[in-house]
Amino acid sequence: MELINQTTISKFILLGLTDDPKLQPFVFSLFLSLYLFTVLGNLLIILTVSSDAHLHTPMYFFLSNLSLTDICISTTTIPKMLVNIQTQDHSITYPGCLSQVSFVLIFGGLENCLLAVMSYDRYVAICHPLRYTVIMNPRYCILLVLLSLLITIMNALPHSLMMLRLSFCTDPEIPHFFCELAHVIKLSCSDTFINSLLMHLGTSVFAGVPFCGIIFSYTQIFSSIMKILSVGGSHKAFSTCGSHLSVVSLFYTTAFTVYMSSAVTDSPTKNVVASMMYIVIPQMLNPFIYSLRNKEMKESLIHLITGKSSFL
Repeated sequence: MELINQTTISKFILLGLTDDPKLQPFVFSLFLSLYLFTVLGNLLIILTVSSDAHLHTPMYFFLSNLSLTDICISTTTIPKMLVNIQTQDHSITYPGCLSQVSFVLIFGGLENCLLAVMSYDRYVAICHPLRYTVIMNPRYCILLVLLSLLITIMNALPHSLMMLRLSFCTDPEIPHFFCELAHVIKLSCSDTFINSLLMHLGTSVFAGVPFCGIIFSYTQIFSSIMKILSVGGSHKAFSTCGSHLSVVSLFYTTAFTVYMSSAVTDSPTKNVVASMMYIVIPQMLNPFIYSLRNKEMKESLIHLITGKSSFL
């Protein structure tokens, strides 16, 4: 099939969270604060891991990549919203909207894959500790990250290409603060059957396979932990995967909330709030979860900030 851009529009209108002028300053301040916390928190994680030789392990290598992904996905959506509020111009160009959809798919999918890779890392560390360094060697870790990125690009590419064949009504309004694939498809004036089918199929496979991998990994992990007779050894095993399990729970809980909200309600406001929980909140909280629940990370953070070692 020849993909032709049939659209006659040059821009979309992002309605954002509210059209009340009195609330715009509050929304701007809120999202600016969330964005700064997200960027600074994840940058601090990356700097801490890179500066401390004790953290040059597969688990923290994957954590650094997760932090970088969180920065990228937040930068894809929030800055444009802040500019729109500041300039009182809620438009986004057609190429800009298409790019935003593509990058949200890529970085959102990459976070999904990295969480699955991190659960696999914890599975090898706890279930096969004697072979851990052999299996999770540096080359293999880099390969896992590159493979995750390749898979997410391959998932996002068909959606982006299929969007090029859609036609839209004049200056369509998106009831959101960024261009989300589902909302863009709904606004099309042309047949969207293939796009919707591809979206649901891609979501089911692309989200389902990593999630099943995470479930399998933690099933094996908990089974191995239950076999550990030492209470101290069991506590240590739990602590090594507690932070990751918290992040996984947060990510999939918010993602499930978005899915359920879109399925049971047509309220634009509720859908936007649910999407904010998925695209903004986890990315901001991830650094705090890892820094507060992880003893090694806390010690390295204190050393990075104060220049002194910690004995927490």
